[in-house]
Amino acid sequence: MRVAKVGSCIRFDCATIEVMRPTVILLSFNSENTLGATITSAHKVSDEIFVVDSFSTDGTVELARSRGATVVQHSFEHYGAQRNWAIDHLPISRPWQLHLDADEWMNDELVEAIRALPQEPEHAGYFVPRYLRFLGRVLRHGGMSPTWHLRLFRTGVGRCENRKYDQHFLLTSGTSGKLQGAMVDDIRMSLTEWTARHNRWADSEVDELENKGNSGRLEPDARGNPAQRKRFLREKYYRLPLFIRSSALFVYRYFVRLGFLDGTEGLIFWVLQSFWFRFLVDAKIWERRRAARPAESDAPSPIPRQ
Repeated sequence: MRVAKVGSCIRFDCATIEVMRPTVILLSFNSENTLGATITSAHKVSDEIFVVDSFSTDGTVELARSRGATVVQHSFEHYGAQRNWAIDHLPISRPWQLHLDADEWMNDELVEAIRALPQEPEHAGYFVPRYLRFLGRVLRHGGMSPTWHLRLFRTGVGRCENRKYDQHFLLTSGTSGKLQGAMVDDIRMSLTEWTARHNRWADSEVDELENKGNSGRLEPDARGNPAQRKRFLREKYYRLPLFIRSSALFVYRYFVRLGFLDGTEGLIFWVLQSFWFRFLVDAKIWERRRAARPAESDAPSPIPRQ
């Protein structure tokens, strides 16, 4: 059988199978250090690339346009709202969508896995494996290498959860599959910026935990897809006592799941991500609940005598 590739199609003798060329949607804000690599990898799977920018003040917009992307600016509320705004308002012309952040680039294996899909594949959406690159090192231990995220789906059947933190895409219909390769979350911001963002995300997570809703939410399921299993484990974590759970998570990630094998970069990441951030969330929950209790007295507590 003679096989030839013509544009975005593969020709088998006289028959032609159209391969997938999804619309790529990127979210950005002051992302000039990472956006170039992300757009370069996106061009390998599509020529329709949108950058939804939250009014960057650096060279992000100019960089995106110089790399052939269409830039649309929209005020940022939270990731779920921004992703759904993009789905609802961008002039998407393709039957498939691929969603990335400005610091997430795809390796060649993932690019080839996407390009190998026909326009009418078996599933309505696909999970892709994501690895973290932190302080210049790809973390390969700690039980988060990789995590799986639904990022490629048929137009019209994918939405993002209506959550302020820890949002996942979900399918409104159809089944999901997995793709091989790697999407690398290339964290290049300084630790000052990284911790500042996590401080804000801690507030968002506390809002979610204290004001739960069910609209457009992913259902936790120990036997479901990767996102549902992750949500199931997170719900289990939430049931543990405040403060104790952050310490337990660090021990699990760093020692049981061998996070220490990722060197100094791994030590910094797991201390900050598994202990400090999780402890901060618990402290803010405790603070909020304490403030909500009726005050016993407006008088200051007496200073104990020595």
